[in-house]
Amino acid sequence: MNLPFPLKRLHGWFKARRFGRSSVDTRYAMLESCLIGILSAIAALLLKQGVGWLGGWRVHITTKLGAVWLLPIGGLLLGLLAGQLIQVISPAAAGGGIPQVKAALARFPVPLSLRVAIAKLLGATLVLGAGLTLGRRAPTVHIGAALAAQLSQWVPTSPEHRRQMIAAGAASGLAAGFGTPIAGVLFVVEELMRDVSGLTLETAIVASFTGAVVSLLLESAGPIIPAPLNINFSAREIPLYLLLGFLAGMLGALFNWGILFCMNVQKRLRLPMPWRVGLVCMISGGVIALLPPFFRDNSGLREFLVTGELGWRSILLAFVAHFCLTILAYSSGAPGGLFAPALVLGSALGYIVGELAGWVTGSGAATTYALAGMGGFFTAVVRAPVTAIVIVFELKANFNIVLPLMLTCAVSYLVAENVFSRSIYEHLLDASGIHLSEEVPVNDFLSKLKAADVMQSQVESLESHLTLDKVLQAMSISRHRGFPVVEAGKLVGIVTQSDLSNLGERSPDVSLREIMTPKPITVQPETSLSDVLYLLNRYQLSRLPVTEGHILVGIITRTDIIQAEVKQLGGGTQGTKPPPSYVVYQTRSPALGNGRILLPLSDPEMAATLFQIAATIARHRHYEIECLQVIKIPRHQFPSEARVEVHHSRKLMQRMERLGRHLNIAVHTQVRVAQDTAESIIETIQQRHISLMLMSWKGISDSQGAIFGSVADTLIHKAPCDLMLVKLGASANAYPLNLEHNATWLVPMAGGPNAQRAIELLPSLTRLYSNPDAPQLWLCKVYPPSEIEPDSQGLEEAAQILRDKLNKPIFPISIRSNSVSDALIQLARAEECDVIVLGASREGLLQQAIHGNIPDAIARGVDSTVIVVRGAID
Repeated sequence: MNLPFPLKRLHGWFKARRFGRSSVDTRYAMLESCLIGILSAIAALLLKQGVGWLGGWRVHITTKLGAVWLLPIGGLLLGLLAGQLIQVISPAAAGGGIPQVKAALARFPVPLSLRVAIAKLLGATLVLGAGLTLGRRAPTVHIGAALAAQLSQWVPTSPEHRRQMIAAGAASGLAAGFGTPIAGVLFVVEELMRDVSGLTLETAIVASFTGAVVSLLLESAGPIIPAPLNINFSAREIPLYLLLGFLAGMLGALFNWGILFCMNVQKRLRLPMPWRVGLVCMISGGVIALLPPFFRDNSGLREFLVTGELGWRSILLAFVAHFCLTILAYSSGAPGGLFAPALVLGSALGYIVGELAGWVTGSGAATTYALAGMGGFFTAVVRAPVTAIVIVFELKANFNIVLPLMLTCAVSYLVAENVFSRSIYEHLLDASGIHLSEEVPVNDFLSKLKAADVMQSQVESLESHLTLDKVLQAMSISRHRGFPVVEAGKLVGIVTQSDLSNLGERSPDVSLREIMTPKPITVQPETSLSDVLYLLNRYQLSRLPVTEGHILVGIITRTDIIQAEVKQLGGGTQGTKPPPSYVVYQTRSPALGNGRILLPLSDPEMAATLFQIAATIARHRHYEIECLQVIKIPRHQFPSEARVEVHHSRKLMQRMERLGRHLNIAVHTQVRVAQDTAESIIETIQQRHISLMLMSWKGISDSQGAIFGSVADTLIHKAPCDLMLVKLGASANAYPLNLEHNATWLVPMAGGPNAQRAIELLPSLTRLYSNPDAPQLWLCKVYPPSEIEPDSQGLEEAAQILRDKLNKPIFPISIRSNSVSDALIQLARAEECDVIVLGASREGLLQQAIHGNIPDAIARGVDSTVIVVRGAID
């Protein structure tokens, strides 16, 4: 196909791989929503113009040639043509369209495509132009949803994003049909899609607003309620509005039952769809031909009914005729809706009750009853009272109608639900074998889980400056087959074993930047697992980096998703967890750092000192600081409902912000209300992607059976990040209170990853001293007396590494002792150590610490500052 150059560029843009990568991103959602709104408004205009032209031609011909034979025959021919078009192009275009959209949003495989939209547009134009007493607003909802679904097929997107676009298309269809953007959104929320996410609501609002505005510019909506009407309401009319609501509820329930009854009758006749629609159009045309001439123009009849220009006898006749003909027409499967007929029937019923009110009270405006009746009957049929109220209010924009309208709709809903429960659309879906449930299907749990729920927070990554030789070494000793490539903590690419195997002959000194895959496909922590799985399948990937901005915060693999599925299918039972904590105060700074330090603050007097330690790490590593205070409440209170005093907490957080500005460090703050302090801190770690947590420790446990304290013990076992516990020293020279003297630090070595974490923190922690030679470090390892010749090679190597990193005096020392804690206390006292850094490990100190005594004994035995480091749990 030869396209002009601009169209080729546009087609290429839509097909671009990069656009597909971002299809789960929100950046394109609003653009798509605007486009969907414009398309829905254009479709509404085409439908309005087509129905208006064909209906006007029909009325004009009947005035010249006679209505008695022309209306039935013309209706038969147009109905046959409409039914045949739908049957050939897309049988899914039959009916009003709302049940189909509702089923599609409930994730049932219902066809929604351009073929459906075209068939619906043509079929609705023919049957409505033939004079069927159906509406064109429900077809515009169906057309808008179908166009949105087609757009989501042309532009690569995920199933969940497609569902959001269908909801936006439905909202814009209703908004374009009525010119009521708020009602369009509310109808999606109230009737079509109960599990509405924030993005779904945003896209529906944008699409609905766009559709309504374009519809207004194109004049495609058309007035339902004519020119100024007299609207007033008084308290003594309340009983009459209660009567109106009761009648609307009863008759609306009867209306729904009549549609289902006629559908069952027509099913037994087993007529092909073209003949069903054709015969119904013929019957409708014959009945209308016998009625007064004003019945032949549906739009004119609606104005007469609302304004009351016909008189109550003609309005009663119109109500009965419209009631029966609409039931017959809709039950045939003709492509038309119930919105406008419900409003027309409601206005007729309301006017009749209004006339009765005039006879009884001698006051009251019949037009007010007509408008209230519109909402009441619409509520009884569709069972969407909020949508009904907003539609009528938006159409008239008069606050005087709100109270009688709400009263009528509320009574109508209650009566209709008690007489014939559930909306007509739910009954139609049941009849077609689709049974909607409020519960989320088991196989749909992936849409409820986020990438942050299952991703691996501790990621093995490679620096972009590494040589090919170093990369191959890393690959050989790792169980992973692919690595994210980072540069200053920011993701710049990804490299896999298949990339390396396809290199061919390359110099071992070539840099990783030259061979990696740049700009890899990524997801955000908030991305649903269904979207993650879509990207993995679409691009045949085995892993996806998880980023926040450009910062790498995790990685997610197919194995992670499979494990989540296994856990879901297994119905893993867990103990009762406390409810999520509730954020009552927070501030945010620009997220520009390579990582984030969490600083839980419980003691305001220690806050500045702890911040000083966190700040030196943050400046050295280019991290941000997240300050947190948790307000604990009793178990019987719910965090989001508890009333707490946050004045002092806010002042503390503002103080931390000032310290951050003074040191030019990005500081975020938040105050949470929680039943469980430790669980609240873990929530914060996961939600804010914390790299390191620094918290104070009294040095003496505050709970029986706990080593560090109940909160700290829980965090040691569960916190998915590096953890640093600080017990501030009691002496005047304790770190970081005095940084001017020649300090001495003691660093016990026990091997393992946590000892390495402690060594990695030393360059940051020692930067506070003004003396470049301070502090001097004693690197110590304790051996049992039974070990005759201890291996000190590892200790010497660690000392040399520290000398190279710190350029400070390092003294390695080996000690034989039966008690690790006693040996360390004696050495700390002898050398007057200011700081003791315990790099605990699973094999050594950490096991002993958790079982009971090393940190506690050291903290009790010395006045020094004690720091316990634990690496992140895999």
